[in-house]
Amino acid sequence: MRRRDFITLLGSAVACPLAAGAQQPMPVIGFMSARSPEDSVHLVEAFRRGLKEGGFAEGENAAIEFRWARGDYSRLPMLAADLVSRQVAVIVAAGGEPSGLTAKAATATIPIVFGIGGDPVALGLVESFSRPGGNATGVTLLTNLMEPKRLGLLRELAPGIPLIGVLLNPKFAPASRQLRQVEEAARSIDQRIVVANAGTDEELETAFAALTSERVGALLVTADPYFDTRREQIVTFAARQRLPAIYQFREYAVAGGLLSYGVSITDAYRQYGVYSARILKGAKPADLPVLQPTKFETVINLKTAKALGVKISDNLLSLADEVIE
Repeated sequence: MRRRDFITLLGSAVACPLAAGAQQPMPVIGFMSARSPEDSVHLVEAFRRGLKEGGFAEGENAAIEFRWARGDYSRLPMLAADLVSRQVAVIVAAGGEPSGLTAKAATATIPIVFGIGGDPVALGLVESFSRPGGNATGVTLLTNLMEPKRLGLLRELAPGIPLIGVLLNPKFAPASRQLRQVEEAARSIDQRIVVANAGTDEELETAFAALTSERVGALLVTADPYFDTRREQIVTFAARQRLPAIYQFREYAVAGGLLSYGVSITDAYRQYGVYSARILKGAKPADLPVLQPTKFETVINLKTAKALGVKISDNLLSLADEVIE
């Protein structure tokens, strides 16, 4: 054997074991949200906790590509197409129906973990709660279906209010159902309401002006990811107008809102991480049941109540899961 041939063979023998032991590329998770990163810091942390529970840590054995619509739902198709083109291992479609529906329309093959507030079967995201079928599963917070309950709590909080304002985003997929449920609930308790629509910053300012002009005595902010991204502006408006107001998530009450009724959104995001990890380990979305909340929480901000001069009834206080003082 010639010396050159020997060196070539020896090189091949050394290279083969190295190639066999080479590190596999990290799976990439595409995280797409209708919300903004500024109002989702604690939610992303919860998502990472869920991933870690499932054995994955960002930068160690998984990568995450974040895409944010910042409340502008028209941006979502572009964000979804980008993640699909990058051939991510799983798409987390967070921030409500707009993200979930857009992701589902963008791919029929990449696994999707959605987070929505309504009925995924009615939306066509899954075939059933227990056996989703297809490439999507996730969590429903059912928060879009809680508007009648919130209206009732607002009435108890501020009894005798002649006119209640309802802030609604008509660009949000469940908006028509939310409106119908609020109107039916208002009729059942003989409560006058006025609806102000807003889906952009300009429309939000117009809605604030309309609610002020109508002299509403209280405010129901319907569940919507866009409103979540504008939480500070909405809470500030309610405080400026001295309006008792109710919202969907605890985060509003922490920011100075008077009352919230809904579920723990941080726990939902943790579950997105858990499901993403299971899919990365080989589980199929079709076999992972859609999860639903088992507990709804009422949060009252007593500091805000005092500032507004609102007396919280003993009954409402007894219902509260958390009181912020």
